[in-house]
Amino acid sequence: MPFQDGWGPDTKQCEAACRQDCSCTAYASANESKCLFLYSDLLNLHEDYSGVHHVDEDVFIKVAASELDGHKKKRKALTVVAVMLPLLIFGLFIFYFWRRKQMEIAKRKEVLQLELPTEIIAISEFNSINASRKHQHGSDMQLFSFSTIAAATNNFSMANKLGEGGFGPVYMGKLYEGQEIAVKRLSRTSKQGLVEFTNEIKLIAKLQHKNLVRLLGCSIHGEEKMLIYEYMPNNSLDSFLFDVGKQRILDWGRRVCIIEGIARGLLYLHNYSRLRVIHRDLKASNILLDGEMNPKISDFGMARIFGLNESVACTGRIAGTRGYMSPEYAMKGLFSEKSDVFSFGVLLLEIITGERSTSFNRLDCSLNFLGYAWEMWKNDNVELLMDPTLKDSTSAHSIKRYIQVALLCVQESAVDRPTMLGVMSMLRNEAATLLNPRQPAFSYLSKEVEENLPKKNSHGGCSANIVTISDLEPR
Repeated sequence: MPFQDGWGPDTKQCEAACRQDCSCTAYASANESKCLFLYSDLLNLHEDYSGVHHVDEDVFIKVAASELDGHKKKRKALTVVAVMLPLLIFGLFIFYFWRRKQMEIAKRKEVLQLELPTEIIAISEFNSINASRKHQHGSDMQLFSFSTIAAATNNFSMANKLGEGGFGPVYMGKLYEGQEIAVKRLSRTSKQGLVEFTNEIKLIAKLQHKNLVRLLGCSIHGEEKMLIYEYMPNNSLDSFLFDVGKQRILDWGRRVCIIEGIARGLLYLHNYSRLRVIHRDLKASNILLDGEMNPKISDFGMARIFGLNESVACTGRIAGTRGYMSPEYAMKGLFSEKSDVFSFGVLLLEIITGERSTSFNRLDCSLNFLGYAWEMWKNDNVELLMDPTLKDSTSAHSIKRYIQVALLCVQESAVDRPTMLGVMSMLRNEAATLLNPRQPAFSYLSKEVEENLPKKNSHGGCSANIVTISDLEPR
């Protein structure tokens, strides 16, 4: 239906009239001030009123209020989207790079778990140990960056190298704040070193005693894995004990302090630490000396934790240093606190004699280090056993007592050996009566080895050649 005429003085009255008429779909004003109403669909306004009246430019269409509200809501939604979308994209962009950075940090921290055996400690455990130690003891154990350690050791220069063991090379370093450190760098070819690395973090990180070397932290960067310790300026005990030029520095009083310090450290491991720990590799090279020559037990790579009710354990993987291993461990893989007591006894005899147990050579070629010590004590010839630098000492009686304690520690049967608590009591209480030791383990060389030894010369002595026995498992 085309526009139909209607009268009205102005546009507002036209609007009111169209609103009241339900059939009205639109209205307009003509040049004669008339209201023109549309009662049909809005198909072609030009055809609906073509040639009848001249319609003004404005045509007003009646639209439901709900449609206007919907249109407004759509426009508002589009506006919100237009504003929020760039912000969302920007936020996702920032989150992506933040997440990527966090993953790189996590990857560096967890590389140990990816490359080492499944039993290795996680870095999160390392951090929890660190937090616990810091809370209880004020420790500052931490995870060092590779660049920090490289700078501290002058890029691992040979001038900074202190030595090398089964784990790998050891370097002296100095952190930027001036603290001196010792860095054990895991050798890439060392399979045993991976296990040692795990053990060091698991065990020594939870232990603290003045006679145990302090672990400051570790560094993990790709294949590079390092342990960082407090620096011991006097190196290891063997560097003094078996050096002719330095032996005199170790007078008897200083040796007693070293012996008692080692004994206190072992007693702590066996009885008083949070964990019952069996060291399993006690020897002169694993005793470090600080600036005042105080001893500190180091290298916990082979150490094992014992339960409170556990007395003996067995392993199918026998690894250690010949001359220091107890017979039950060397032959059957059995180890206990008494295994460490045996090693302590050997070390005690080395401190008294100034001789290496592994390269011992005397006139009687059928006796090894322990056998010779026992024979000298049994025949009351301990002066032949003492380090020559100690022969002018006025403490001959004390030295003889220490030899007897050492021989009690190296008896063949583990049951006959004292505990470290008993050892400490015997060392401190000179009035206590000591038992006579039984013949020690491995007193004589095996027939096969003895047959290969050089015969005694015409003067009753042996040639200078030294026969060695291979380790059960090299360190």
